[in-house]
Amino acid sequence: MPTNQTLNDQIWEALGTVQDPELPVTVTDLGLIDAVTVDGGRVHVTMIPTFSACPAIDVMRQDIQKTLLNVPGVHTVEVALSFAEPWTIARMTERGRQRLLHHGLSVPLRHAAAPVACPFCGSTNTVLESPFGTTLCRSIYYCRDCRNPIERFKPPPT
Repeated sequence: MPTNQTLNDQIWEALGTVQDPELPVTVTDLGLIDAVTVDGGRVHVTMIPTFSACPAIDVMRQDIQKTLLNVPGVHTVEVALSFAEPWTIARMTERGRQRLLHHGLSVPLRHAAAPVACPFCGSTNTVLESPFGTTLCRSIYYCRDCRNPIERFKPPPT
């Protein structure tokens, strides 16, 4: 049986493969995993959702459980949600930001008031077309320079 430290490393590695079902990024790169506790073959994962009403929460919870149950030495997995502190853009890794940009999603730097940069041409000559995007966590902008529609990842309310 692996040691708790080895098992912990394997668990974090496995979590790094779990994709957010609505965004082209992993749950670890998005910064959703707050804590992992390992006690023998029992694993407790604490997750901070981007929005409390995120419809993908149950899918992510199931994907995390399924993925971690495939790690040798893991027998039970509990995924709990934490709302003690809100998720913020600052939790996202640089790799997560780059993946979202690569897929044409603009990511706020650190707060909502920052200008929206176009992920295609880099211009901030953008305008909000609709606060409602293809998912709850996106809004639609338009770049006046390259004339592309842009989806922007919404920062949570401050």
